[in-house]
Amino acid sequence: MSETRHDVVIIGGGHNGLVAAAYLAQAGRSVLVLEREPQVGGAAISADAFPGIDARLSRYSYLVSLLPTRIIRELGLDIELARRRYSSYTPGPTGAGLLVDQGDPEATRASFERIGAAADFDAWSSFYDDTARLARAVFPTVCEPLLTRSEAKRLVGDDALWTALVEQPLGDTITNRFANDLVRGVVATDGLIGTFTGLDDSSLDANRCFLYHVIGNETGDWDVPIGGMGAVTGALERAAREAGARLEVGAEVTSATPDGAVEYRQNGRLKTTNGAALLANVAPWVLRGLLGGGGGASADLVKPEGAQVKVNLLLTRLPHLVDASVSPEAAFGGTFHINESYKQLQTAYDQALSGEIPELVPCEVYCHSLTDPSILSPELAQAGAHTLTVFALHTPNRALTEANNDQMRAQLQAAVLCSLNSVLAEPIEALLMTDVAGHPCLETKTTLDLEHALNLPGGNIFHGALSWPFLEDDEPQATPAERWGVATEHPRILICGAGARRGGGVSGLGGHNAAMALLEGA
Repeated sequence: MSETRHDVVIIGGGHNGLVAAAYLAQAGRSVLVLEREPQVGGAAISADAFPGIDARLSRYSYLVSLLPTRIIRELGLDIELARRRYSSYTPGPTGAGLLVDQGDPEATRASFERIGAAADFDAWSSFYDDTARLARAVFPTVCEPLLTRSEAKRLVGDDALWTALVEQPLGDTITNRFANDLVRGVVATDGLIGTFTGLDDSSLDANRCFLYHVIGNETGDWDVPIGGMGAVTGALERAAREAGARLEVGAEVTSATPDGAVEYRQNGRLKTTNGAALLANVAPWVLRGLLGGGGGASADLVKPEGAQVKVNLLLTRLPHLVDASVSPEAAFGGTFHINESYKQLQTAYDQALSGEIPELVPCEVYCHSLTDPSILSPELAQAGAHTLTVFALHTPNRALTEANNDQMRAQLQAAVLCSLNSVLAEPIEALLMTDVAGHPCLETKTTLDLEHALNLPGGNIFHGALSWPFLEDDEPQATPAERWGVATEHPRILICGAGARRGGGVSGLGGHNAAMALLEGA
């Protein structure tokens, strides 16, 4: 079945595709979005993960930092983002932990003193004052054509800060500024979430990951979307449809051509359509496959690799901690770091690099229901139930195959629970709710599971290696697509997802910038 030509065909209905669709439809373009899943939203969805249990979990993506207020305002999105009072809690080797309380600096200072890191409190405050200055300089540029490296450096206006965060390995900066191993680890984790690298690696992959974690909306705060991630993509879906975009679900694109022809399968039927422009809200590696293997620049692509395990749990109540001086509500009220001291992170990376599951898996835990109980039914909330999301680091995709995925999922789940239990006063398994079939409310997703469910190559949550939010001084800037960081080797095809420059995270930047490049070039 052949369809009429559209101004724009968007491959993939994740949040970036919806952002692009809304902007372009508002500008009067005819837009068709093709999404292979039964619903739009991609990784930013809410789901009833456990049969018979009324709890809407943010199944994959879970927090929002990089979505600019500008996009929310321009698209008229009705969403609410809640700020968490507590930044983080990190148990230490002696039992006492570090609690960073954004509402009480003196309590935070006392917590630094309690773990023997009094001297690092002032260093911490100074360091994050520096990252805030960097954020105020860089973040306002992300919805504009890319600056060059030289322009970005001049805009920051602090050569020492630029060198520390952009030009030398993140590990050097952290070890130069902080003395305590636990404090160093808390800072370092923002350079490793979803990125399999060493802190001293000359690739500076950790630096780029760190930068994206600290610049969001000029504060770097990671907020909880009220109603779950599905509330964000639900608002984007409404904006796109109301602007006139056509969204087709259950429509799996099977091939595309550089001249805009797209073939897709829907309801068992093979269909074709054509776009004056194609926006790829899929990873560059996936686009290469749709184009038949590509050629030119795409031939140099290497399949990305993810390095994380995602575990969702539903508990009858929050667990008690080994550190009885901190309440569970405070500890789980922000990011709960587990086995993420600087040395533990390095050890886990070395073990993973050699093909082993780390002996102590570094983990980050988030309790959305503390900030937003609306994701639970009134009965569950009143009974004291809570969700936990665990994001485990340094569990790379290279160890997984189709043949061993089930076995590895079980091993990784056990390793994550063991890591979690190492800092609790009681086993987490005893607090798990059960679904209607009597199964524990526990869901684990490996990188291979993410590849299957979300078409993320290698389970990489960023669609590939993150890029600097600027062009190198010698990079081409001749076309709108190049200036906006969304170009491919094919003039009619633009990247609009996380694989674009300044992509990654729930930001909408890939979609916004592809739409702007397309409108500028019209």
